[in-house]
Order: sequence, then structure tokens, then C-alpha cells
Amino acid sequence: MTRTARFATVLACCCLPLTSIAADAQKKQATQGTRIEHDLLGEKAVPADAYYGVQTARALENFQISNVPMNYYPEFVEAFAIVKVAAARANTSVGAMKPERLAAIEKAYEAIKAGRYRDQFLVDWYQGGAGTSANMNANEVMANVGLVLTGHKKGEYQYLDPHDDLNMSQSTNDSYPTAIKIAFILRNAKVIDQLQQLAKSFRAKGNQYLEIPKIGRTELQDAVPMTVGQEFHAFGASLESEIDLLKDAERYLYAVNMGATAIGSGINAPRGYAQAVAKELAKLTGKPIVSASDLFAATWDQQGFVVYSGALKSVAIKLSKIASDLILLESGPRAGLNEIDMPAIQPGSSIMPGKVNPVMPELVNIIAFRVVGNDAGVAMAAHSGQLQLNAYEPLVGLAVMESQQLLARGMDALRTKCVDGITVNEEVLSRFLEETVGIVTALNPVIGYEKATELANEAYATNKGLLEIIREKHVLTEEQIKELLDPVKLANLDKSKYPR
Repeated sequence: MTRTARFATVLACCCLPLTSIAADAQKKQATQGTRIEHDLLGEKAVPADAYYGVQTARALENFQISNVPMNYYPEFVEAFAIVKVAAARANTSVGAMKPERLAAIEKAYEAIKAGRYRDQFLVDWYQGGAGTSANMNANEVMANVGLVLTGHKKGEYQYLDPHDDLNMSQSTNDSYPTAIKIAFILRNAKVIDQLQQLAKSFRAKGNQYLEIPKIGRTELQDAVPMTVGQEFHAFGASLESEIDLLKDAERYLYAVNMGATAIGSGINAPRGYAQAVAKELAKLTGKPIVSASDLFAATWDQQGFVVYSGALKSVAIKLSKIASDLILLESGPRAGLNEIDMPAIQPGSSIMPGKVNPVMPELVNIIAFRVVGNDAGVAMAAHSGQLQLNAYEPLVGLAVMESQQLLARGMDALRTKCVDGITVNEEVLSRFLEETVGIVTALNPVIGYEKATELANEAYATNKGLLEIIREKHVLTEEQIKELLDPVKLANLDKSKYPR
């Protein structure tokens, strides 16, 4: 049997009259707390108290994969409601939708925005069909909420229909990616806020220890002096640059393909709708949302997702580098660097008494590794779409929103449970400065590179500190040592760069 013939058979079966036995069974189900809805595949019982409908019910059976439903990320539910009400307003403005239907959708939108009915957005993020099940979950819930709030019963779709009204002038292929973009935008502010707070915390720690000298290190070898304040201010400045990157990346999410409908041709969308819906989205989000210049390209092109996910990966990499530095700086306490102490927030071993581990920086590293992996998933999804559509946007949505959540929560934990409570071991820092050979670099202009190399080699060979060798050989007077080898001076500390 050909595919067309099989499809025709399914349609025919769906249109067959119900037998009295089937009708009786359905009546019995209805009395036991279900209602009957139908779709292409036939009739199906839906829980009577559910605001979702038949297509959502099928998806709940078919996609029991991750146990991560749409509503796990509330902003995504809000974003879908924004898309649907924007579409309804645009349809009304171009004369395609009746005002009373818009009014019902507005009521549903306001209720969902206020946090109600979110427990009805239940479709698993892992789903086939390019997000169709998620789109229908949104359509059905908003239709039934709108019905109930305007005095009708769930399922009385002649007054407000999931397809004809909630999906008017739309396809999953434009509404779903648009909802994902809006969700990313709504959540981006939280990531930026946590970045700002963490950067501020590092800056405050930098001011606290601005003039405390220490030895810098390159390739984990002794280098030249700096101050603890300079090191922590550098952490803060580095994170601040990531804030700019996230704001930049968000701009790539502003162009949406609403009005493209199935593939970009705009079939079933009235003239002027695409521009009208983009305008409504801009009003609802407070962001400069615009209609993409080429709706065909925008329907399959994943550039905005790839760029934004890449920005999150950059944040993760930066955080991981800083977290690893903190782990090194605290290593020991007796057999490591032991330059700083982090707050002891829990025991570190089930066998070694007294051991405390750098658990918060370790947590940040785990988060960072996950975010990098999520970005790899986004890349795979982005390049795997075929022809006029990318079917793998559900993975993009899930991966990026997980990365946003992990980063925001991880930065908050690092700041409040680690960075804010860091203290410095000044005696250790002073001893390292006394014993290091790194400060010999400052003698190059005074005694020359060759003579400075001889001093360094002797210090390493005898296991003596450089200052000890300099004093033994009377290379410099005490006054010259103080003038030329003062670690704070060598750090070139410019306090004006770090306003308190």
C-alpha cells in the first residue's frame, strides 16, 4: 500500500460513524472524569479537568523521555503566551480575527502571565515533529483557558478553536522558534544580573586586598610581582566583558519569522500580518523585535541560536578558568599554594578527618562543562536541519535554557558561598615573595640580563631566595633593594583604576 493510500485509509477510519458500543464506552469514560476530543487519528479521552486537548494527550503518551516538561522553564510558557496573544492582536488588526475571540485570548494570556495554568504545559522537551506537540499544547491550553474565562466549557471549540483561532496565520515552524527566542531573551536578563553581581563581588574583594603584594605566575612558574587586588579586579573585569558579549548576542534573537507559516511563503497569513505581529512582540517584550528580511531563510536558519549559545559557552569558559584559579590558589593547605582561604561550607571527606574541599569552584566547573556540551548539541542541531525547516529546535531550546539556568544559579552560589567570604593568607604571600626568583626580572635594566640570569641560576641551584643571594654578594644595598625590588612598586599598581 502506498503512503497516500495508507493516509487515505486513516482518514476514512477517522470518519467512520461510531458504533453504539464505542459511544457507550465514551459516555462511561465521560462520567468517570474524561471528555472526548478528536483529531486526525480519531477520538481520544482527555482528563475532564485538563486544559490541554487531544494532541497534547497523544504527545504525553508518545514522548515520555526526559520528564522535563515545557513548564520546567516558566519563561518559555510565558513566551509562548506572548507569541499567541501577539498573533491574535495582529490578526485582529488586519481584519482576520473577530474581536470577541481576541478578547478571550487576551484573558488567557493575562492569566498565564500571572502564573496560572502553567501546570498544563506538560509536553516533554524531547519530542519529534519540530515542536508541533509543544505548539499544540500551547494552542489547546490557551483555547480552553480562554473558553472557561469567557463562560464556556472546555472543548467548546466552536467559540475558540486551538487551530482556527490560536494558530491563525501561524505554523509551528514560525511560532515555536519565535517562542524559544522570546524565552531566551526573557531569561538573558537573569544571567546578566548574576554576572554583574559576581563581577561586583570580585571587584570588592580586589579593593579589600588592593595593596597586598604577591608573586604572579605564568605557566604555573614564578613570574613577577602583582597585588592580590589586581588579581581579583582582573577576575571582575573579565566577567564584565562577558556581560557585553551576552547583550550583543541577544541582538541576534530579535529577528523572528512570524508570518512565514510553514516554510517562509506566508501561506494562510494575510497581508501585513508579519509586520504587525513583530510590532506586537516588540511591545510585549520591550525589545526591538523585527520581522526577518527573508522569511524562507529565517525558518531554517539557526544563526541567532548558535550565536547566543556561543556567548553562554564563552561565559562558562571564563567562569571555569576563574574557578580553577581559585582552586589552585587555595590548594593545600600545607602542601599547596595556600594563598587564599575559602569559606568552609561542608566536610570534604568521608575518610580523611579535617579535610575541606573547594566545592563551589568545583561546582562551577561541572556547570561549565555541561554548558560547553550543550553548545555542542546546539551546533549539531543547527547544522542537521534539512531544506526548508530545522526539526531539531526542541534540543536547541532545552540546551540553551538549561545553560542559562545552570549559569545563573552557579554564579549566585559561587558569589554567596565562596567569593564573598574569601580571605588572604598574607604570611604565605610574604614568604613566597621572599623566596621567589621571579623578581630578578626587575634587575635586568640595572645589572643586565646575563648577570641577572647568573643570580637566578645560583638561587635555584642553592635553594636560596634571590634576595638572600643579592645580600650575600652585595649586588645591591638595602636602600636599593627597597627602591628597586619593592613588590608593590614592581606591580605598577595604579589605584586610580580601581575606584572604591
